[in-house]
Amino acid sequence: MELGWLLWGAAVLLLLHVLMELSPAVNFVLRIGFYYVLCIVFSALTAPVCLLVNGGRTVKNMRIIKTVVKTFKYFFGLRFEVKGLENFEVEGPAIIVSNHQSILDMMGLMEVLPDDCVQVGKKELMYAGTVGLIIYLGGVIFINRKSTTSAKMVMAEVAKTMTADNVKVWVYPEGTRNCTGDLLPFKKGAFHLAVQAQVPVIPVVYSSFTTFYNPKKNLFTSGKIKVEVLPPIHTKGLTSDDVTDLTDRCFRTMRETLFRLSGRPSEAKDSS
Repeated sequence: MELGWLLWGAAVLLLLHVLMELSPAVNFVLRIGFYYVLCIVFSALTAPVCLLVNGGRTVKNMRIIKTVVKTFKYFFGLRFEVKGLENFEVEGPAIIVSNHQSILDMMGLMEVLPDDCVQVGKKELMYAGTVGLIIYLGGVIFINRKSTTSAKMVMAEVAKTMTADNVKVWVYPEGTRNCTGDLLPFKKGAFHLAVQAQVPVIPVVYSSFTTFYNPKKNLFTSGKIKVEVLPPIHTKGLTSDDVTDLTDRCFRTMRETLFRLSGRPSEAKDSS
């Protein structure tokens, strides 16, 4: 009986392997499905550890979560090449902004996430089962993107918390995922926050995923991701009148870096 089950299991695995080799769509669905399973299972296993070690919701749990998530890359054959981590070593709080490409961004985030750093995320993530629980325990700050008033109130509280608790805040200024190999226009909330708190903005840029991950083409293979932490942009002395210029400056710098990391320097020149 046991031999029969083993043979059936081997046959199923062989069939899945053949389908993955023959059909990009099957390969994509299975790999994405496996990614979701990893997120759900590891969140369920990690949540009790966070509760036992740190007692509840705190940014300190991100150390535990980061250690776990950093193992995911080995399942998918992803490699990270990171430069500029020393730019996180600013005294006091800061706003970290990065490009936002796909659901795989979590792996990239955890690869470089500094200590005492909280993320800003959409409120809907709270209801994502065990994943919602673990990011809640990690201290993620949730914003209702459908309510401008609510979002502004939360960001005002973030400014107070950031300076009082001496933490860094990670924001995706594009506001949504963008897997085009380019940047969407930046929303100004993070930059208003930086100016209001008079803290530096630290840009983080990930190279384009499009060579190995593209949902429209059912593409999901192994690949290398280049990450660069850029020097801080200081906001001391800036006012709300300077937010637009600060936003544009950061956008241009990150876009040029994105093209360079992705092997597209000519496009960066053309867009300047």
